[in-house]
Amino acid sequence: MSDRSKYLPADERRAATVEAVVDLAAEQNPSDITTTAIAQRMGLTQGALFRHFPTKDAILEAVMSWVTDRLLARVDKAAEGAASPKAALEAVFMTHIDFVSDHPGVPRMLFGELQRPGETLPKRMAQTLIRHYGERLRGLLEAGKVRGELRADLDPDAATTLFIGTIQGLVMQSMLAGDVTHIRRDAPGVFAIYLRGIGAVQ
Repeated sequence: MSDRSKYLPADERRAATVEAVVDLAAEQNPSDITTTAIAQRMGLTQGALFRHFPTKDAILEAVMSWVTDRLLARVDKAAEGAASPKAALEAVFMTHIDFVSDHPGVPRMLFGELQRPGETLPKRMAQTLIRHYGERLRGLLEAGKVRGELRADLDPDAATTLFIGTIQGLVMQSMLAGDVTHIRRDAPGVFAIYLRGIGAVQ
């Protein structure tokens, strides 16, 4: 962040804080990110940071809210622009892949929150994101069955789990490889196999 961060209005400062955390999460273990590191990335003092966020959890809540809003908005736009439910599923898949490629720190934070013991608000927000995402997928899968594009005996819940799990698998492999470009390279072929599994029998 440049010195401009010191002079941002409150809303922009909060947004800049979220962006700083997402960027840091792409570079290190999200659980190791401190408010000191966030403030340093933004060129601020911790005191200035705490004027907008009283706790580190409050920052994480803002990050989760940002992720939910951005990802679901992109997914909805991709689905709305598709010609059919099957095309919408592919558009959603590729849009999610693009989102992860653009923000590699996001999945690391999501995985980290879901592994935290006990119930925290950021963890509940991550669970809510997955639930809303799944509801959108089930709607597309049911529509695909009605249109005859997908198998009549398809279990939408299982297909939703596999869809999300496939993206998570691609994310994990790109993280292990240390190269987020792998996910964009591998996604089309992986989705093609997924689609063959749920597509209507010809």
